[in-house]
This record gives sequence, C-alpha cells and structure tokens, in this order.
Amino acid sequence: MSKNNADGTSALPVQPERSPYETTMNLESKVIESGIPTLDEVLQGIRLGDNVVWQIEELDDYTYFAQPFAGKAIQNGYACVYLRFASHSSILAPQPGLTIIEVDAWAGFDYFSSEVHRIIEEKGRRCFYVFDNLSALVAKWATDELLANFFQVTCPFLFELDTVAYFALKLGNHKDNAVARIRDTTQLLINVYHSDGKRFFHPLKVWDRYSSQMFLPHEISAEEILPISHSGDAAAITARARKQPLRAGADSTAPWETVYRKLLQYYEDGKCDTSAKREILYLKQELTKMIIGAHPDFTPLAEQYFTLEDLFNVRNRIIGSGRIGGKAAGMLLARSILQYDKNEYDFSPILDDHDSFYIGSDVFFTFLVNNNLFRLRLQLSRGAQISHDEFEEIERRFLMGSFPREIMEQFQNMLEYFGQAPIIVRSSSLLEDSFGNAFAGKYRSEFCTNQGSPEDRMEAFLQAVKLVYASALNPDALSYRRKRGLDERDEQMALLVQRVSGISYKKYFFPMLAGVAFSHNLYAWTDRIDSEQGIIRLVFGLGTRAVDRTGGDYPRLIAVSHPELRPERGDKVIKYSQREIDLLNLEENRFETLLVSEIIASGDFPNMHLFISTLKDGYLSDPVSAFFDEDAEEYVLTFNNLIRRTELVSILGTMLAKIEKAYGIPVDTEFTAYVNSKDKVRINLVQCRPMGVPGAEGQPVQIPTNIPPDDILFKAHRIVSGGVVENIRYILIIDPRAYAALTNMDKKSMLGRVVGRINSHPRILDGKCIMMGPGRWGSSNINLGVNVRYAEINNTSVLVEIAREEAGQVPEVSYGTHFFLDLVEAQIIYLPVYPSDPKTQFNEIYFNQSPNMLTDIFPDAEDFSGLIKIIDVAAEGKRLQVVADPQSQKAVCYLIRD
Repeated sequence: MSKNNADGTSALPVQPERSPYETTMNLESKVIESGIPTLDEVLQGIRLGDNVVWQIEELDDYTYFAQPFAGKAIQNGYACVYLRFASHSSILAPQPGLTIIEVDAWAGFDYFSSEVHRIIEEKGRRCFYVFDNLSALVAKWATDELLANFFQVTCPFLFELDTVAYFALKLGNHKDNAVARIRDTTQLLINVYHSDGKRFFHPLKVWDRYSSQMFLPHEISAEEILPISHSGDAAAITARARKQPLRAGADSTAPWETVYRKLLQYYEDGKCDTSAKREILYLKQELTKMIIGAHPDFTPLAEQYFTLEDLFNVRNRIIGSGRIGGKAAGMLLARSILQYDKNEYDFSPILDDHDSFYIGSDVFFTFLVNNNLFRLRLQLSRGAQISHDEFEEIERRFLMGSFPREIMEQFQNMLEYFGQAPIIVRSSSLLEDSFGNAFAGKYRSEFCTNQGSPEDRMEAFLQAVKLVYASALNPDALSYRRKRGLDERDEQMALLVQRVSGISYKKYFFPMLAGVAFSHNLYAWTDRIDSEQGIIRLVFGLGTRAVDRTGGDYPRLIAVSHPELRPERGDKVIKYSQREIDLLNLEENRFETLLVSEIIASGDFPNMHLFISTLKDGYLSDPVSAFFDEDAEEYVLTFNNLIRRTELVSILGTMLAKIEKAYGIPVDTEFTAYVNSKDKVRINLVQCRPMGVPGAEGQPVQIPTNIPPDDILFKAHRIVSGGVVENIRYILIIDPRAYAALTNMDKKSMLGRVVGRINSHPRILDGKCIMMGPGRWGSSNINLGVNVRYAEINNTSVLVEIAREEAGQVPEVSYGTHFFLDLVEAQIIYLPVYPSDPKTQFNEIYFNQSPNMLTDIFPDAEDFSGLIKIIDVAAEGKRLQVVADPQSQKAVCYLIRD
C-alpha cells in the first residue's frame, strides 16, 4: 500500500518503500507489541502504520486479539481509541487510557466516513485504534461496495499517521471483489477459524515481513501459537474450515443481495399465505429503503404506490449497487401515482413508457476512491472554498478518472440497449428533489446525442458521467448545501440515464413540446385565475429553455384555470415569445441552439399550425388550418391553437391535481409532449419533486398603510413570493441607467464577481441585505441583467429586479426556472419593480443621495463605485423592512426610525 496524495487512495495500491535508515537502524522503534508475545514472534512484530484485518467466524475470535492489543498499547503510553458503531457486544470494556467514541453508521457512508476521518485527524500521529466489526456496516449500508470503499479511504490515512488499527470482518460473508480490495489496501490480513473445537490463526498477507512458516495455519492454545507444518494435518484443518476455498465471499450476505433473492423467490413461487405475506411486506420495505432511501415523508408514499414488480424493474436496471437518488425516485413515484386507481382516470393511453437506467450511488464513491478524489471531496465538504476557475481543474481531474471493469461492462450493455437513440445523463443525488431540497440546477445534466461508432459513443457517455459526478463539487452546489445545513448529511451522487423524448426532423432531434408544470400558481396576473389549478411554462424543443433564464427569450406562461389568458397584451405578445429552440444535431453530434424561424421556414414540421401565429400588416392571427400564410412578415410561437384545440392543458392539470393530492403539498414537474395528426396528446413525465413557496400558505401578509411617504423606498406589485423581512441593514443597488450605458463588456461581466465578494463579506453577513439590480439577475445575457451565480447572491434576504423598459431592462417573472427555485428554497423574497409604472412608487432621490460605502468594504473596487452602491441604513439611525403579500401581489420596502 502506498502513502498517497492528500486527496485519496489508488485503485491498485503499491507498497511503500521505506528508506534504508528506517528498515535497519530504526526498525525497533517502528515495532510495537500486540499484547500476545507468541503472535509477535509469528508476525515479526506489528509495526507503526499497520492496519490489521481479522477475518473471523465468531466475535470472540476478534476480542481474543483486540483486548491484549489495546491493553499493551495503553500500558506503553499510546493513546488508544475504540470506535463503536455496531450493535454487537463491546469488544473493549471501559478502562483508564481508553477513549470510546460512538459514530452513527446509520447516518450513511458519507457522514460515517467523514466523521471517522475527522476523528483520525484530530487524534493525530501514533494513536492506536480498535474498530467494531466492519461487517456490521453492511447491514446498515446494504452493499459490500461501500464497505470496501470505506476501508480503502481510511486505511491509507491511518498509515500516513503511523497509527496501528485493528479491524474485523465476518469470514465468508462478503463478495470476493470487496475482500480483494481490502486485501490490496491493508498491511496484514489474517483468517481466524475453528476446526474440531480448536481455534486456528492463518496469516494471508503480512506486508514487508517473511519467514518460512509465517503463512501456514497456526493452532492457538493458551500458552503458544504453533504452525501446522505437516501437510496432512494442514489439509484436513483448512478443508474442514473452508469448504469452498474459491468461493469465500461469492454468496454475500449483504442485504442488497439477500433481500432481493428472498423476495424474488417468493414472487416466483407465488406464495401468499399469512406468514409469507408478513415477511414479503417486511422485505419489500427493506428493498424500498435500499433502492429509494428512508425519508420520513417520501417513504410512506413509496410503500403505498410502488408494487413489488415496480421495485424489481428498478433493481434490474441499476448499474452497480446503491440507491437511485431523489430525481429518479421522484420521477418513478409520480408515474406510479398516475397509474394508481385507473377507475379515477386512466392515464395509460396518454403517458409514455420509460426505459430509464440508474447508476447506483455506490458507483460514485467507488469512482472517487479509485481515482484519488475522495479526500478532495472531503475537504470541500468541510468548508474549503474554491472559485469557479479552480473548479475547472477539478473537472479535469474527474475526466481523467476510470471505472472498474465490471461497471464498464454494464455501461456497454446499456449503450447497446439504447443503440443510437439520444440519451441524457442526469444527476440524481440522494438529497436532490427531496422534500425541501430541490438542488435545482446545482448539479449537471449532460445530453449525449449518441451518434458515431460504439467507441465514440462510449467515450462521450463516460465524459458525461464524469462531468455530472464533478458537479457534486461545484461551488454553487457546495454553497447550497452549507446554506441549507446539509453539509453533514449523507450525499451520494446516483445518476439517471433517460432516453431523450422527441422526434427526428431532418438532421435534428428534439421534443415537439416540453416544459415545467406546477400544481400551484403564485403568478396569478388577474383575479380571474385560480391559483389552486397550477401554471405551465411551455416551450418548443428541449425543455432547457423552460428551466433556464435565457437572454431575450421567453416561454409561454399558461394558467391551467384560464389557459387562453396571457400576462402580456398587444404587441408585447410578440416581444415576450420564444425565438430560439434548443435541440440535438445528429450529424454534428452536439447540442445546439437555433432560431425557431429556421425550423418553421421549411413549412413541413408536423402540426406547426398548432404552435404559431402569423404577423401580417401589424396584426397577429392564428392559422385556421394546417396551412398557414407563407407571406407572413413573422411567425410567432404563441401555442394558441394548441391550447384551444387539444387537451394538453386539461391533461396536465389533471395530472398535477392527482400527484399533489398524493403528496399532500404542491409539486413541480417537468414533461415533454407530442401531438399527433389527430390532435391527440401523449406526455412523458420526466421529473417530479415537492415544492413550496414562502408566504404562499396561511393568512395574507398585512401590508402597512400608515407609512410616512418619505420613508417608503419602493412599492411593488405583480409579485410571486412573499413574507416579512425585518431589520435589514444594507442595500446593494446597481444603477440601472449606468449599467445600460456601460459599453465595457469585460467590466459588465466582472460585475457579478464583485457582487459575489460583497455577498460573502462578514459585514454583510452580520447584517441583513437587500440586493437591487437592473433587469434580470442571473441572466446569461449581460445586456439584460447582472450575470451572477447562486453562490454570489445566496446571502441576500430580498432580491429586487428594477425594470426600466427604455433601457431594455425587463424582469422575467421566472416562476418555474431553476433561478426562481433557488430563491424559493433560500427563502429570498423576489420582487420585480417597475419605476415607470403608475402603480409603483420608487424613491430614486433616496437611492441617489445616500452615501456609498463600497470602497470602505472593498478599497480595490473603486472602479465599480459608479455602478454599485452599498447603503448602510444603520448609519442613519434607521433600519429597513420589507413586507410582501403574494395573495394581493403587493409589496412595500420602507425605513423604520430607531
């Protein structure tokens, strides 16, 4: 085994080379006593840095060796730690000099491994350890893979610190490949077994030591340990003890294998007596936990709606082992809910089948361990900060990684199954899309057009997998986890591999329709709209344009209760329409964005008359048939005929209502849709997660009416989130006119980084902050708004978008985008403000005349002082308050004098 870099261990460890000085003059100082002198003679002593793994038949066998070891270590003045995590009886009793530390293995591999590493780091060099039986971890984590991963990342760290650690494994209970990885990593591997009532000790690996009798079986007696040198005796003893020497771990007792095998046997035998039903129910619950996880809100839904056949179908499509993650589980649950009780509504003729695969969460940690990336992830999870530029180097390291042969074979089988159909590799982490934690847009999804030779397709797929894995360490995701108190939670990255929904058109592939649909509508732009019936963001082509804030492009917003009502009127309909389409170019083998007009121009895309309106002589009109005016000045995506002539909106509304009823809270879904020549709709539900919005429940927030006019900084309407934020101290405002006039694009691009520095400054963190800026925060088009990332605005309490249409700065009411979900989950109130609107008040004099403290905080930001102003209202003996009521869609920001 090698001493490794600070970021992990090698997949195939190489034994370290000690200097001649260490191996001769200092050897005695490196050797420690095991507490059993005859054992020391056989092994030529245990050395500092040794990890000793005892494969045992009975727990007493481990205790026999561990107790003298700990006692002698304490006697010789070494610190000794007993790590307790299993339910079996204690290996070591409390005694002076022994530190007993309990670690919760039920919290998951991620937490447990991090906590053990923290303890080892805290205790430092030359500390001795006794661990509970590691086989107990498999009962908690379900798979041998995670057990091997834990050992492979922990053992080298102990070695580096010159510790000595004792571990135990239940002999014959683990898969050969897991035991092989442990054997490759440890310094000593010793079997302890019984034959004819006697206990035997058999070293299998003793690194850097050798004698002619060391690797023979030895009989253990009270007085001595004697080698069994006679061939006949050795054959009889080992044959009786190891009946299947080449299948020591082939039949793993890990629940991942045993629970599945038992359930499958019941299912195939058709047993249904009372006792069998009870066990089947128990085993089904266990299998659900292993595949889906154990969330107090999600688990009851999974147990109610997933059939045994559903679980088998998922289990049979998992690559590797482990859970399938939140995104996959949410998609599957929503589909099961829709198929439940077909007497109520039969979605079978409407809902597309899916044939997804799942890359189990264990594969992620095996990848990290085998490619020296585990410790890097551990450091970043503990709070180490990286920039987006530094993250590019992390991505490069991930791209250099490799997968074990058996995983590569399963990847190959999956790609052969899909053939050349486009696929998408989507993140599906354990915490993702769960109750209260959407992680919207934090992790990557990667399209694979999946064209070319098998080798080319495999290369592209592996790159996609590695990039999604790397996104677990991107600064926005880490910031999100810390901000929401999730940095100590078990977070493993499973992957969902889905067939891309769509049709081939010329050299392109894309869905006819895609979008997001919410079961609750908080953007009711007229009192006629029933917010309980939901809202849809609909686009032509891939759904990326429905969830991302794209520059100058807009989806169609559809209120389910009144589909034909639009938030825009007149010529604004043209302005707020979709102009570009995201699609896959099959010839070029890549994701592309084209003008919608390039698709419409040919005139042969199916059912285009349902999607477009024509502009001629200044008027918009909807085609009355499949033939539309080829002399039109412009084609505009309005989806008017689609809404009027098909059942798309009513079907989505019914789906949303049924899923929300099952969940008990509003839900957020993603879908694709297809309309045939008879205007019949088919829908593919590709994602579902629970969703909540601050201020959306309970009594309306009371907007104060007796505020002195001079104390009002602004009043807003058409808001989509609400709440009350008190005691705000700082205002960050970016001058909309100065921003619009700025022609230096590099400086405009840098503005978001300056905002990010302000966002994380201790003075801003100590006092609440409101951020106000032109147009659209987070826009990919810097001419439309400040290009900030989530981690650069996540500490604000209120985010205001100032709309000055004369400067082209128009907020997008982005309900349903990943950006909006970020604000929702961070409980940041989002307020669009229209200074030129008669219904809006905007105290421009206050913002212009208040002193700017930007350079007090950042002296090197003087170049930006004409753009960014930071106002400290406390310096005026005041504080700021924001009250926003989503029911009335009104908000006010005002000063309170202390």
